[in-house]
Amino acid sequence: MSVTGTDHPRVLRSALLVDFDNVYIGLKRLDPAAAEAFATNPGHWLDELAQGADTDGAVTRRFLVRACYLNPSVYARYRPNFTRAGFRVVDCPSLTQQGKSSADINLVLDAVDALAAPTRYDEFVIVSADADFTPLAQRCRADDRRVTIITASPAASAYRSVADSVVGADALADLVTQTASPLDVDAAPAAPEPEAATAPTARAADDAPSPAPTPAATEATTSAAAPAGEPATQAAATTTTASDSRARRAVRRHVRTADRPVPLGAVAQVALAADPTLSAGGWGGAGGFAGWLTRSLPDLAVSTRPPGHVWDPRRFGEADLPGAVADTDPTELQKQVIAVTDTPGLSQEHYRVLLERLADDLAEHPFERVGTSRRVHEACQQAGAKVGRSTVNFVLSGVLYTGLSLTEPRTARELASAWADNVIGLCRGARMELTAGDAAAIRAWVGGGLADS
Repeated sequence: MSVTGTDHPRVLRSALLVDFDNVYIGLKRLDPAAAEAFATNPGHWLDELAQGADTDGAVTRRFLVRACYLNPSVYARYRPNFTRAGFRVVDCPSLTQQGKSSADINLVLDAVDALAAPTRYDEFVIVSADADFTPLAQRCRADDRRVTIITASPAASAYRSVADSVVGADALADLVTQTASPLDVDAAPAAPEPEAATAPTARAADDAPSPAPTPAATEATTSAAAPAGEPATQAAATTTTASDSRARRAVRRHVRTADRPVPLGAVAQVALAADPTLSAGGWGGAGGFAGWLTRSLPDLAVSTRPPGHVWDPRRFGEADLPGAVADTDPTELQKQVIAVTDTPGLSQEHYRVLLERLADDLAEHPFERVGTSRRVHEACQQAGAKVGRSTVNFVLSGVLYTGLSLTEPRTARELASAWADNVIGLCRGARMELTAGDAAAIRAWVGGGLADS
């Protein structure tokens, strides 16, 4: 892994391996516009992926290998887009009567070759939700390489767990469709006004709690106002502001690309990796990391309830925090399902509310990933059900993954049956041994009592 200096992000030599068919099909179920954006403008999301952050701070990726594996008999029309973006496009035609392509084996062979290559690749980015790549990810980790997986549909917990970082389906859809990256926007607090200094900062998110009052950007204003006769002081203030800005950018990237709220300690590590002087300097006068975070990044939401979490309020809320949806004591079977599949731990009653509100929304509005998720989340809150935005997204992805189209109205019973089928599939994919009674109990639970047995 090469390092370019303290004032610049680390540079990762990365190998990018794209299972096109898997990603395109997954995105098309979730958001057709995102699927087309992924397929027709790979240069855009490639540029977005080139900038990122991990627990060691900000990183820049150099994609030394760019490979796209697609079935030419179905997706040949997208080949020129990837060729133009610098990808090596590998034809993977169907070799079986079932129509399965050879993308998996071609991708694995290329990855193994890259592991043995004279060039040491710091990171392997696997763009696929196919859990068959779990052994490949384990092999990369065993060789001390970072593994990032990017999925466009629900992925097995074991596959997600073996990766160093995960970009989920909703984050990927946002990544490929946005016209300007939010990851590098470093919105400094507004200049102070005598009467408005204690007014809370407005947020455009549905789930966001009101942040603490935001002080003025004292470092920047102090630097700008330094007398001309004190160049050393001015230079020091400028340096402090620059390093603080690096920390803000690194934290913002890390939190906004996470697929769930991030533990407070992990975010503090990201900030310190970008600017090791922060803790020695009392976190810029804030007295602690939580205070610095609230002051410097008012667009992020923070909970200091142990162990503490940070999240992007545009995608998550307090109901998405671990344990926040435990509105009932789960059975041992339910605990196992939650642990091995990441299925949200709602009660049967709250699952029923969610599924019924989703059915109501589909009857009144055309399905649109972001809008539907927002409205259903709000309707659940109004009904008194503590259902997080990420939980709504998880259920939507699961329903769509079963093949049930949401472009037309659906009854709550249809939605419940599809969602229950998805959860049962996740359990069996995780090698849980389910009796007929276990499967019926799971269906009754996650289906809110609505699913067919």
